[in-house]
Amino acid sequence: MKIGTRLILGLLLAAFALSGCGEKGPEKKKYGVVTTGVASFWDICKTGAEHAGAELDVEVEVLFPNDGVEQKSKMEDMLSRGVDGIAAAVIDPVNQSEFFDEVADRVEFITMDTDAPDSKRKVYIGVDNYDAGRMCGQLVKEALPDGGKVVMFIGRLEQDNSKRRRQGVIDELLDRSHDSSRFDVPGEVQKGDKYTVLATLTDEFDRAKGKANAEDMLTKHPDVGCFVGLFAYNPPLILEALKQAKKLNVVKVVGFDEEGPTLQGIIDGTVHGTVVQNPYEYGYQSVKVLHALATGADAEIPENKFINIPARQIRKDNVETFWADLNKKLIGE
Repeated sequence: MKIGTRLILGLLLAAFALSGCGEKGPEKKKYGVVTTGVASFWDICKTGAEHAGAELDVEVEVLFPNDGVEQKSKMEDMLSRGVDGIAAAVIDPVNQSEFFDEVADRVEFITMDTDAPDSKRKVYIGVDNYDAGRMCGQLVKEALPDGGKVVMFIGRLEQDNSKRRRQGVIDELLDRSHDSSRFDVPGEVQKGDKYTVLATLTDEFDRAKGKANAEDMLTKHPDVGCFVGLFAYNPPLILEALKQAKKLNVVKVVGFDEEGPTLQGIIDGTVHGTVVQNPYEYGYQSVKVLHALATGADAEIPENKFINIPARQIRKDNVETFWADLNKKLIGE
C-alpha cells in the first residue's frame, strides 16, 4: 500500500471514530400499554400513546387482550422483552393485584381507565367512574323526565370502572346520597320513586351476545323506557336491536364513550346523549408519566395518586364540535 493511500485510510478511520459511527448508541426506552379488550375506544387510546411516543422518541407497544388470563400473559411477555414501564387498564383488580405488585417490583407500573387501587401501581389515570356514572344517570333523567323502566348493558362487572360506573347510574336515578363504596348486587331490581332499574346485562365483549341481550330485554319488557350502554360498543348494538324491532325513538338510548354510531345517533336524535371519557389522553398521558418515572423526571403525581381526566356529557348541542375535535386528534393535527 502506498504512503498516500495509507494516510488517507488513516484519516478516514480517525474521522469515523471521532464521529461515533460504529458505536452503539443508547437504546430507546420501551413502554407497554395494555387494554381490557378490543374496541374503537382503545384505538383512540392507542393513537394517543403513539403520539406521545413519537414526541418523546421512545418505543410504545399497545396490546389488546381478551380477558384477564391473556392480559397477564401479554404483560409477562413484555417484561421478558425488557420494557421500562407498563400502563394497564385492569380487568380484574382483586384477582390480579398480586401479579401487578410483581410487575411494579420490576418496572414502572401505572393503571389507566380502570384501576387496581390496592396494588403497588404508582398512579391511576382516568375518570372517577362513579361520578361519570352519575353524569350518565342525569342524561337518563333528561331522556325520561317522567320516570320509567331502565336496563343497563355492559361488558363485564369484574372491573373497578364497571362497578363504579353502574353504581353511579343507579344512585343518581334513585336520588341516593353520594357514596362510591355502595354496591347493589347484580340480578336484583333497584326501584325508586320514579325510576326502576330492571337489570344489568353483561356480554364479556361478545358483540353478538351484547346485541342479543338488548333483543331479549325488548321481548321481556316491552314497556322499557330507556336502554343505557355503559361500554363503548354497547350503544351501537342497542341501536341495531332497536332498529330491527322498529323501536328507534320509542326506547330512549343513553350511552357511554364516543363510538361513531353513538355520536351519529345523537345527531340523528336516536340517542339522547353520552358520557365521554378521553381515551386519547389516557394513552398520551400514560406514556408521558411512564417516561418521567423511568428517567427520574418529575411525573407530577398527585398525593392521592389519581390523575383525573374529566368526563363530559355530549348532547345534540355539542356533539358535532366534539366529534370534529376528536377526528383532529386521531389524524395528529
